[in-house]
Amino acid sequence: MAGLTLGIGLRRRGVPVTVWEAGHYPRHRVCGEFISGRGQDVLARLGLLDAFFEAGADLACTAAFYLGKVGTPVRDLSTPALCLSRFAMDALLAGHLRQAGGELREDARWREDDYGEGVVRANGRRLQPREDGCHWFGLKVHAHNVLLAADLEMHGSQTGYVGFCRLARGVVNVCGLFRRPAGKPESAQTWQDLLRGEPGTPLRERLADAAIDQGSFCSVAGFSLKPHRAVSRSECCIGDALTMIPPVTGNGMSMAFEAAELAIGPLAAYSRGESSWSEARQRVAEACDRTFARRLAWARCLQWMMFAPRLRARLGSAVLHSGLLWQTMFTHTR
Repeated sequence: MAGLTLGIGLRRRGVPVTVWEAGHYPRHRVCGEFISGRGQDVLARLGLLDAFFEAGADLACTAAFYLGKVGTPVRDLSTPALCLSRFAMDALLAGHLRQAGGELREDARWREDDYGEGVVRANGRRLQPREDGCHWFGLKVHAHNVLLAADLEMHGSQTGYVGFCRLARGVVNVCGLFRRPAGKPESAQTWQDLLRGEPGTPLRERLADAAIDQGSFCSVAGFSLKPHRAVSRSECCIGDALTMIPPVTGNGMSMAFEAAELAIGPLAAYSRGESSWSEARQRVAEACDRTFARRLAWARCLQWMMFAPRLRARLGSAVLHSGLLWQTMFTHTR
């Protein structure tokens, strides 16, 4: 997603672009499927926002947060989130890249040993089999007949969290992040059981009568949620290839679009011979670190809170009902 967006932006400035894609477009991916934050402004500046609405995007105006059986009141989002399935989004971006004159090589993996001059790494997460003694993995599926209290919902448990996002035509995106201690045998639970959560919880109630679209199911594993600084990378990186923000923030897609826009100017200058590759890469890295550092720090704090044992006791109810905490976390992770 970040690579396609960067390609579109560079083509708008007349820069030759080739995007290498190991898979194909469109396809389902593990993704919250909503853009919350500055990413919408990026789409507007790139002339893509109207195309998102034409493709069926809708606005999410309310959100609610749950830990087990305890939940927040339904709250209005200060800025609505833009909701569109990743399947439709990737198809849209791939089409716009081609229309702009970019070359898209699908089912073609970059075979070089490194990402040298003129190459931007935007190929998603970096493989990290284990982090902090745990294996992390994500699951995603579309469903119908899911009755939500809010347009966006997040449900936390002891082993992970599941998010809901209302899409067009009665579809709800169900996306979960889970952890398993390293060395612990894999659970006998199916992916459906993991997404449904524990009996007696609002999560289980939401999916009680759900009609699951089996064809939309996908999974992913082996990633790191620790923040990484761009200036420490030897390559020019954007999107998840640079760093991942914990999904609980709902800001990952926005960061992909933002990073792509931050890279357009320096890379266009390099293509015109106005700077060296090293200078261009450094400018991109510094811009990303400057834009994302505080956001990533707050997101790491929120990720910790999701699994803190005390927040599942009496303290949890008080924290969840704190409007100040809600506003603070929402604002600082955007």
